[in-house]
Amino acid sequence: MGEPSIPRHIAIVMDGNGRWATRRLLPRVAGHRQGVESLKRCIDACIARGVAVLTVFAFSSENWKRPADEVGGLFELLAKALAREVPRLHQSGVRLFFVGDRAGLSDKVAGGFGEAEALTAGNRKLTLNICFNYGGRWDIVQAAQGLAGRGEAITEASLRGSLSLSHVPDPDLLIRTGGEQRISNFLLWQCAYSELFFSDRLWPDFDEAALDAAITDYQRRERRFGSVPAPACVVGAS
Repeated sequence: MGEPSIPRHIAIVMDGNGRWATRRLLPRVAGHRQGVESLKRCIDACIARGVAVLTVFAFSSENWKRPADEVGGLFELLAKALAREVPRLHQSGVRLFFVGDRAGLSDKVAGGFGEAEALTAGNRKLTLNICFNYGGRWDIVQAAQGLAGRGEAITEASLRGSLSLSHVPDPDLLIRTGGEQRISNFLLWQCAYSELFFSDRLWPDFDEAALDAAITDYQRRERRFGSVPAPACVVGAS
């Protein structure tokens, strides 16, 4: 028996920042600020464990419905995090992709995304996909519209190649924190055969031990992708 396999691609719905702050009588943006610290820990832990791709749900296309002050605080936090963390990520060998609809973003934010992607384009230690203004249904629709607009046939292979995460393999493991057990319009196509792990920990409390628990649970599972288990070998059979 070989060593248990580490998931090549982990995707995370980082849920629970607001509740973490509310329980401490803090503004919700304080929870998002603490969530950035959790993401930094998770990135470092994935690099140390040999994970090749990490994809996180940072801001969904539905999050615009949140209170204006919270959305504004999120964008301010994003701007500061880009300025502070991108150089550190670059030094750590992380390649950044910002995945989502940029049409609704300001030129400053969209420009910051592009600059971070260009700076880190040559890195190979970890691919980090940050899904921002992203939705799984949007992703499928934009892929189909692109194919139709180019007059190309819409097949499973062509649609897969037109999705916004076509540059990485599909997630092996999808983790959602915060106790909810749904994927909330995240990677609907890509997670068709992902193993799902739901943690009761709020995202700011999700640490290296929690990540290891999710990976260990993943390693206990038998991934069949719709097939049946291979027959067991019988010792001494002739």
